[in-house]
Amino acid sequence: MNDALTLYIAAFIDELAKNGIKDVVVSPGSRSTPLAIVMAEHPAMRVHMNIDERSAAFFALGMAKAKRRPIALLCTSGTAVANYFPAVVEAYYSRVPLIVITADRPHELRDVGAPQAIDQLNIYGKYAKWFVEMALPEKTPEMLRYARTMAARAAGVAISAPSGPVHLNFPLREPLVPIVCEETWKQIEAKEPSYTTVIPGKMAVGIEQIQQLYDELSSVEKGLIVCGPIDRPEFAEAVTKLADLLDYPILADPLSQLRSGTHEKEYIIDSYDAILKDEKIAASLVPDVVIRFGAMPVSKPLFLLLKRYVNIKQIVVDGEGGWREPTLTASYMVYCDEIEFCRQLIHIGKPKRSKSEWSTTWKMINDIAKSVLLEATAEKELFEGKVFMELSRLLPDGATLFVGNSMPIRDTDTFFFTNDKQIRILANRGANGIDGVVSSALGASAVAEPLVLVIGDLSFYHDLNGLLAAKMHGLNATIIVLNNNGGGIFSFLPQAKHKKHFEMLFGTPTDLQFAHVVRMYGGNFAKIATWDEFRDCVAQSLTTDGLHVVEVCTSRENNVKMHRLLWEKVSQEIAEFLEKRGAV
Repeated sequence: MNDALTLYIAAFIDELAKNGIKDVVVSPGSRSTPLAIVMAEHPAMRVHMNIDERSAAFFALGMAKAKRRPIALLCTSGTAVANYFPAVVEAYYSRVPLIVITADRPHELRDVGAPQAIDQLNIYGKYAKWFVEMALPEKTPEMLRYARTMAARAAGVAISAPSGPVHLNFPLREPLVPIVCEETWKQIEAKEPSYTTVIPGKMAVGIEQIQQLYDELSSVEKGLIVCGPIDRPEFAEAVTKLADLLDYPILADPLSQLRSGTHEKEYIIDSYDAILKDEKIAASLVPDVVIRFGAMPVSKPLFLLLKRYVNIKQIVVDGEGGWREPTLTASYMVYCDEIEFCRQLIHIGKPKRSKSEWSTTWKMINDIAKSVLLEATAEKELFEGKVFMELSRLLPDGATLFVGNSMPIRDTDTFFFTNDKQIRILANRGANGIDGVVSSALGASAVAEPLVLVIGDLSFYHDLNGLLAAKMHGLNATIIVLNNNGGGIFSFLPQAKHKKHFEMLFGTPTDLQFAHVVRMYGGNFAKIATWDEFRDCVAQSLTTDGLHVVEVCTSRENNVKMHRLLWEKVSQEIAEFLEKRGAV
């Protein structure tokens, strides 16, 4: 039995490795013993231990996001499997490839009251792109080929469009300890480079359709390119060249990776969220056509503009064939690789002879908005928005900025401006939850240094146990905690007007002293009181090994006032500018 178990599991793990799955995040457990031991013994596999399954799944998610490659996950049977659920949901919606491997009781121990036995079949429902209940281990040549085929298929399905999580459930009988030796790898019918090689393709549209779209676009002056979350290294150059061809401004979400880099930024509009907050100004800037790439941007004013003006011709380009179109107003859903789409249009297009008043106006009002928002740099009080302005200067070339949900991602949108550094911005914007963010960022830090996470206090509290990964794996990361003692985003919402129950139901102050838990996990902690202290602490953390947590305490009330003061001034100055030009 052990011989069959060992060879069967070894064939599966070996094929995962041959298909490029070299990292696996493992949580300890008994039923998963054969898989864990063989993974640890495989010469090409790197095992990352993470004791808590919920944290482990988000850790793998962050690593996969940073590597742009699938990461494997392994846990034992029972509720351990259920703890993966939040990260699986996030991976599904954010199109991150994960290979979820769960050990299970054999069939005779299911639904009979056996311990640590729950129904694990299709437990993730639609959130797993593919599910398979693996056969019980056998060592026949056919079953070893079966194990290899399932591994290759899992790797292939995870990266095929749209990328996402797959789930393999392994029923295993005792005895569970495999006998792995040098001969094991010679007995499992390996082929080079792999038993089954999966070759993913790219979606494309015909030249006739591209020509038709170009003919429509080239005759439209009032066009915009909207770029939401999209993380492909060659996209920035392709889309900025397309913007130059069409003379269309680019409204660039911070997760579009367009705000940082050496590419041309003449057409990039990075203050559009502040610009569009005023409905009258927004009404004067309604485009005739929008080409949209990536998921929906974080900006609500932009979303409302696209939703409100249904006559805008929206062309949504999705190279993974999904339907990410919450405005319900798209004219075209183009299933084509985003980079190739841009290149094809550029290839057949003819540059416009002069810049239009439309694109010139957008650039000028973006400069006005940015100049107003930059006034926050003079703010001596600790203001959350200023953190991102400081980071744009403090972060070195090649850094990764991981951003928490709720207010941090919105402040990134408003206050992180274009620059020529190579700064990659990541966030969990699939389901937009505040859970698992610490673990995700630390997973990313395992393969991307230096890394800085900016996170709110409630989101930090949600995932404090994720800090253990930094201690266990000797990770280097800086975490900036924006502590407004509660749910800061609710202060911007209508709920804030209902004072009677606001603090209890929405503000939810915790009065936690984070220093204790950070030190428990072996991290370095600093609570800053001035901007000079902030700069010194962040700069030192970026050149020192280990986990560094910098706490920035702010006032929710003052934070709202400062945001609104800046937004009102942006609207006022742009309105005056447009009025002089007769545009409002």
